[in-house]
Amino acid sequence: MARDPCDGVRGPRRSGRVGGVDDGVGPRRLVVVFESPTAEVMLRLAVEVGFQAVLVEPDETRLQGTPRPHGDRVVHDLAAAGLDESTDVVLSDHHRAEIGAVLKEALEAQTRWIGILGKPSIEGPHVGMLRELGVPNEQIARVRRPIGLNIGARTPAEIAVATLAGLIADRNSRPGGFEF
Repeated sequence: MARDPCDGVRGPRRSGRVGGVDDGVGPRRLVVVFESPTAEVMLRLAVEVGFQAVLVEPDETRLQGTPRPHGDRVVHDLAAAGLDESTDVVLSDHHRAEIGAVLKEALEAQTRWIGILGKPSIEGPHVGMLRELGVPNEQIARVRRPIGLNIGARTPAEIAVATLAGLIADRNSRPGGFEF
């Protein structure tokens, strides 16, 4: 009997192996905080590139309407998302009042990577919020902004692609872009 070439290869929903190659970092989990058009695209694509994808939306009223695919799971707080050292956290909205508390919790969980969407030309509101919560500057510096590769992304889909490409490059210790 011939060996099935897919034996032992875990699909994108069972992270840690992508395309049959062990990535060496264990389960790849992407937690996107806050429902948004960018979050929807990012979570959908994240599953395809090997992440366990989780949406955290603290405000259940923002999830009303027709159910849409959001990756693997939807939860209402970071504790339920299972944060650990293999988790990448992206905040997809920089206008929410909960930003400071959410980022502080993500920093305390020792996640692998934390970032928040926003324009690179202005200081993000998260900096002041974290300072007000007594978070030390060296911890605030762990929060990346802007995030993703600089491809001139403007639409939610482009921002999602740029962000995921940046996360993949970072996990693989690559600079992204056209440097090989």
